[in-house]
This record gives sequence, C-alpha cells and structure tokens, in this order.
Amino acid sequence: MTASHERSWVQEANLAGADFPLANLPLCVFGERAGAGDPRIGAGIGAAVLDLRAAGAAGLLGALDDATAEAMQAASLNPLFALGRPAWRAVRAGVAALLREGASGERQARSMLRPMDAVEFALPAAIGDYTDFFTSYNHAYNAGALFRPDSPVFPNFHSLPIAYHGRASSIVVSGTPVVRPKGQARRGAGSVETVFGPTRRLDFEMELGAFIGPGNPLGRSIAADRAEDHIAGLCLVNDWSARDVQAWETQPLGPFLGKNFATSISPWVVSLDALEPYRVARAPRRAGQPPLHDYLLGTAEGGPSTFEIRTEVQLSTARMREQGLAPVVLSRALFSRDGDWAFSQMVAHHTVNGCNLRPGDLIGSGTISGPDRGTEGCLLELTRGGAEPLALPGGETRAFLQDGDELTLTAYCERPGLPRIGFGRCTGTVLPALAE
Repeated sequence: MTASHERSWVQEANLAGADFPLANLPLCVFGERAGAGDPRIGAGIGAAVLDLRAAGAAGLLGALDDATAEAMQAASLNPLFALGRPAWRAVRAGVAALLREGASGERQARSMLRPMDAVEFALPAAIGDYTDFFTSYNHAYNAGALFRPDSPVFPNFHSLPIAYHGRASSIVVSGTPVVRPKGQARRGAGSVETVFGPTRRLDFEMELGAFIGPGNPLGRSIAADRAEDHIAGLCLVNDWSARDVQAWETQPLGPFLGKNFATSISPWVVSLDALEPYRVARAPRRAGQPPLHDYLLGTAEGGPSTFEIRTEVQLSTARMREQGLAPVVLSRALFSRDGDWAFSQMVAHHTVNGCNLRPGDLIGSGTISGPDRGTEGCLLELTRGGAEPLALPGGETRAFLQDGDELTLTAYCERPGLPRIGFGRCTGTVLPALAE
C-alpha cells in the first residue's frame, strides 16, 4: 500500500469519493459556529476539521521548528505561507502522521476534531493584493466572438499571460451572500446614452486561485522554475461579473465596478504536494503562435507543467429550492486542457518587471472554459451573450443570474488507482440590490 492509499482513523476520509482523504489535508481558517473562540488554522479530513492550533500546542504535529510551531498558533495562514515549502511540508507530514490509522495520538486528537457543518470558515489568509489572469483561450475566443467576431482573440494572448489588478477588500469566503451591484450601462446596443441601476447581466466565473507564499523583494523576479516554491496552494474562485457595467466601463482601462463588488473563494487551500500525482504537461501551444520568451519557459525539461483538475458549476434557483429540485450542472471543464498558461508562468510574468508578491496574495486563473457546449465557465459564453437562455428544471430559464440564485463551484482530481483530491465547495447566493 502506497502512502497515497494509506487509511485514516477518521473513517469518513476513507470513503470512496471523499474530497478530503489522508492524501489531501487542505488547510483552512475556522471558528466555532457560536462565535466562541478566535479563528484558528485547521486541516480538512473526511467531513471534519482538525484544530491545528490545539494539535500544535499539544506537540502532536511532530518536530516543527520554532517558527513553524509559532505560525500554527496564528489566526491566519499568512505566517505559515511566508515560511515556504519546507515548513508547509513539515506541517503536512505532521498532520498526516497524526491522522493515519494506528497513530499513537488518536485518542487525544479526537477531541480536536470539529464537524465541518458545526464551524464557520474565514478567509484562509489576509489577502493584501489580488490579480486576476485571463488564461483560457476558449474563454477568450468565445467572449471575444460576441463583440469582435472578425478578431475575437487579441494577438498578445499568445505571448503573455494577460491580467488585471482586482480588489482584495471585496474577496469573501464561500457562503457569503452577494448583493446585486449597481452601475452605469448602455441604454441600448450602440447607444452612447446610459442608464444607472442594478445590473441586469450578473454572471459568475469559474476559476482557480493560487495563494502566494514567501514572494519576492521589490525589484527582483521569480523564475518560472522556482515559481512553485512561492505557491502555497490552490483554491476555488468565483469572480462575479456585472457584464453590462463591465462592457461600458472597460475601455480603455479595463474592468472596475463590473468586477470589484465581490469575489468568492473556497475556504480550503489544497497543497501542490497533494496535487502532485495529477501533474501533467501544459497544453501544447497552437500552430502559428510566436515562440515564448525564455522567462516564461524556464529550464526544466518539458517546460512548465500544470495539474489535471476537473471543475464543475451548479445552479440552484429560489424556485428550484422551494420545489425540492436538485441543483443543475451548468458547466464541466478540465484545467489542464482548458488553461493555456500554468500558474508558474503567471507568477513568473507577474514578477518579471520587479513587482513584489507578498505572503497571502491571491492570483486567479481567469475563467476556465472548454471547447464544447457545456464546458464554458460563465453564462456570457453558455448563453451566447444572453441570446440563448438555458432551460432549467421546473420551466425556468436563465440568460444571466437572478436574485435568489445560488452558485456552487467544485473541483477535484480523480483517476483510477489514485486518491481523489477535492477542493470542497465555493457557494454564493445573489441578494437584491440595495434600495438606497
């Protein structure tokens, strides 16, 4: 039996299809549902959270150095992220040893487990900066074709990972409701007159996010080959979008109010070590694309790699919940196939000009969209700009999101002979716009 197939004394972690087996152990920050106690770091196992502050204080996480042991007592993951991969691996190894079937510390650790449905999750880290990339060719093509059918993809897409700076203050943890934003939009197609009010084209975006670890000093860069030493782990991201507001404001400086009102992320940080069995070569470049500059290629044999992560988006409307109908799957995609740039390339490009990344910063992959119907990562693509509304159970349709709609994003790695590595859930329900 390989280490990846070892069993845990937490029996739910051994069930087929469990998101959080012993091979995963994602990190989070949580507090008691009743509000007692301050936030502390936890690890997901089965359907429970292990309190790592308590486990660390009791000496159950193995021989951690002083800095790592101190980081486990923090109220966020920033101090641990700052220490780098050796510290992350030491914590992961200590947690795995404690939760492994037959562990000597089982009796004491059982008192440190909390059911996931009995706790409240917080953001995993204090996020200082957020950068959203634009890395899926299918998304670029599908969205561009709606507005520029003769030239849907700009030439620079093939030369560098395009990105814009997002708003860190409006990043919220899964389960936080999202208030419908207001803004200016065109009165009609081609009009220069505008209307002001709640967005009529609210959308989701299925993304993955990467939390930054140690980062780099201002004026220095991170090489593509070393970029993963600065990626503490991945999470789910729903970068909500007000498409009508975005379309009017985006020229010439890009997204602003159409994007900065809310970004939802999952509470779990899945380590690259957990994802390692699912590492694959980055999707091959398309014919006729220009050669990449060396800083985006690195020196590793085969070039930058990525991970075989499968994504899914589900929608539940208020009426569906009233009628007891199950959520409907809107989209399924595959990150390794549908993302043209690896996270290591995003980090290398982000820092090549000397921009400094700091522990807890977040970068998003951009919308992950596949090549076929039902693999698109947002309603803008799924409904062809609202022209082809989706038929839902119970007779409803959706061109864009309505009040009461609940979006749930999930992702996982799964292959015969390997343990499933899940990302949990990222949910958000749309609330009506504020009256004032």
